[in-house]
Amino acid sequence: MKTTVALENLWLYLQSLPKSNKQWLSEKLQEDLHQEETAYISKEEVLAGIDAGLKDVVAGRTRPAEELLEELRNGL
Repeated sequence: MKTTVALENLWLYLQSLPKSNKQWLSEKLQEDLHQEETAYISKEEVLAGIDAGLKDVVAGRTRPAEELLEELRNGL
């Protein structure tokens, strides 16, 4: 309940800000959301993934591309 009250108070405060400050805040919040959505993968992680994939191919651990595409379509 305290969180709800605090957020309502924050909202009331934000409504009192000038339009230029609201615009600035909006842009900052959008940037923050975008950064959360964009996961960073290091070079080492990329190379390790490629290495693991090549080892799977050499070992015969593969599957048809159609199976992968179907999994991607279904969001699994």
